[in-house]
Amino acid sequence: MVQNVVLSNTDYKVVGTRPIRHDGTDKVTGRAKYGADFESSGMLYAKVLRSPHAHARIKSIDASRALALSGVRAVITAEDMPVDNAASRKVLARDKALYKGHPVAAVAATSAHIAENALALINVDYEVLTAATEVRDAMREDAPLIQEEQTTNELGETTDKHSNIATHFRYEQGDLDQGFAAADVIVEREFNTATVHQGYIEPQNGAAMWNADGNLTIWTSTQGAFVVRDALAGVLDMPVSRIKVVPMEIGGGFGGKIPIYLEPLTALLSKKTGASVKSAMTRAEVFEATGPTSGSYMKVKMGADNSGKIVAAEAYLAFDAGAFPGSPVTAGAQCAFACYEIENARVDGYDVVVNKPAVAAYRAPGAPIAAFACETVVDELAGKLGIDPIEFRARNASKEGTRRVDGPVFPRIGNIECLEAARDSDHYKSRLEGPNRGRGVASGFWFNIGLASSASIGVNADGTITLVEGSTDIGGTRASIAMQAAEVLGIAAEDVHPSVGDTDSVGYTFLTGGSRTTFATGWAAYECAQDIKNKMIDRAATIWEVDKADVDLVDGVFQHQSDPDLKMTFKELSGRLAGSGGPISSQVSVDPRGAGGAFATHIVDVEVDPETGKVDILNYTAVQDAGKAIHPSYVEGQIQGGVVQGIGWALNEEYFMDREGRMANSSFLDYRMPTSLDLPMIGTVIVEVANPGHPYGVRGVGEVPIVPPMAAVANAIHDAVGVRMDQLPMSPGAVLDAVLEKNGS
Repeated sequence: MVQNVVLSNTDYKVVGTRPIRHDGTDKVTGRAKYGADFESSGMLYAKVLRSPHAHARIKSIDASRALALSGVRAVITAEDMPVDNAASRKVLARDKALYKGHPVAAVAATSAHIAENALALINVDYEVLTAATEVRDAMREDAPLIQEEQTTNELGETTDKHSNIATHFRYEQGDLDQGFAAADVIVEREFNTATVHQGYIEPQNGAAMWNADGNLTIWTSTQGAFVVRDALAGVLDMPVSRIKVVPMEIGGGFGGKIPIYLEPLTALLSKKTGASVKSAMTRAEVFEATGPTSGSYMKVKMGADNSGKIVAAEAYLAFDAGAFPGSPVTAGAQCAFACYEIENARVDGYDVVVNKPAVAAYRAPGAPIAAFACETVVDELAGKLGIDPIEFRARNASKEGTRRVDGPVFPRIGNIECLEAARDSDHYKSRLEGPNRGRGVASGFWFNIGLASSASIGVNADGTITLVEGSTDIGGTRASIAMQAAEVLGIAAEDVHPSVGDTDSVGYTFLTGGSRTTFATGWAAYECAQDIKNKMIDRAATIWEVDKADVDLVDGVFQHQSDPDLKMTFKELSGRLAGSGGPISSQVSVDPRGAGGAFATHIVDVEVDPETGKVDILNYTAVQDAGKAIHPSYVEGQIQGGVVQGIGWALNEEYFMDREGRMANSSFLDYRMPTSLDLPMIGTVIVEVANPGHPYGVRGVGEVPIVPPMAAVANAIHDAVGVRMDQLPMSPGAVLDAVLEKNGS
């Protein structure tokens, strides 16, 4: 049974309703402009020459034949980069190519076809080196050094040891030895997970115009226009004031469209040619040259006493970072045990470089990988103790006042409420019948972030408002932000006209990511609307010649507290602004800190074919604390989308690398993502435990739904056929091998 339920805490007039999204018409009619849609007079087209080797020294580059080709206007290499640092070497390889797909040169020509033909005319002399693409191989003492100048940071101390381990850190609390000594049951397992991609439909793109006056304009599909601006300033060695980034519509990102790839290349080509330059990746380039998330090796050990209390937990997390340091292992370590109150715990994290593209964020970066290991062990503990898996989690659930292993103490959170809602759901109370069928449960946590956001509002004479905000709209945030402003002003959501501004048109706004947009940019819109409200009250008081302290705004009507004849609707007052003092507008920037963590508990039923290892998803319910669901339909959509990606991660998705470090499945034909044919309807239960750090109680919702699915599916497979899966993906072959091993075949 599919269940879509909202367990509400507060009723509002606009917040909590389901208006049609403001940008819907443009999206469904094809009028919305994405990055690849950008056109300008005299525009050139760029293509990128990429290394065919996973690890190779670049001895020389000869572009003379390419430059001689008719229609070619410019070629750039790393020598054209204004600075030489790690960021610039991600953009263009300098001394070494560090993964297959690493950019080596770029060409601008009068057509994309000419630019592509020119790539074949560039001669690069490579010295091929041994590659290391798996995290454990890269950690070996005799592994080839990928970043040759890199030394290991060991527990906060810089060392002189050259290795592929960029950082080893540790979080701990309590006495681990004492904790395990008190355990009646201990489970210890090792896990391996493959690299996976975010799988957005729209490839990366970027267009640039470097004007003769020294100012640069960039058009791109990005999750953060200001982040692009700041990154470009660093690699192009120019002030941010000379860079304007125009965010186009975006066809998915999930964290993968935060870094810069093509933007600096088109910028430098534009500077060389004096023309605007555009480029877009092919699907193979997206897979091979943009940031997926980490592959990993993990060991998790947990102990509990006979009463069902977890008394100790230990995790070893080694995540690959791709060719440059910066894996999400830190976030994985912070989230690993966050669903539980554990007195004695330790997490060791390792950030390891390998010969693959530098990883990028992928929806709750690091947390799903860690949860796969930890939640599988939690489930096994519950099974050994004979305790219902939700009951076991509830007995140990973190709550207000619980200290995470990395230090922070939880404020008001909804972890227990999610577990209770899962236990009471129709799905969990239903019977699952039939051979080789099983039910799995898993929980997940993501801490969410706040950070800087800006918004501006102008009041129109017809009673509507224009709202300009700086957050790229990926999942309906134009609506969720507009609704918070509408709630303050007592007007309909449809009377707000939201738009996403460029970096010259709105105040600084951090990226759309970290589950921050409805929280932080929504707060900016809320505060901006409060300022508009106060200015409108002042204007009404001026028109009525009364004290403004005696005027209120109630349900969109300005009224005098004691004189019932003095009242005007928001629309009526808006129409009188021009003749009573002029227009009213406001601009607000905020930097909120009280983001509030989000929790989820998922339930999944599967059927396993013991003869092939194929796993079918029969039923799925995701329970999640949203704090306050501003637009419940979009919250449901975020949850369902995260679950789908998690199911793909669980069962099919992986970077399949050959012995030379080349990806062998860089297309949607071979990189198997789930479709509607692979999935049931996904039920949602939205729990609302108000976040005290937000005016409407909002908690970010976009990331935590991808945290539990892999573990939930693994636990369901165990319930179905009695095997514990310790690797991702749990492909038919992997499941079949486990079943055959269990049966002694």
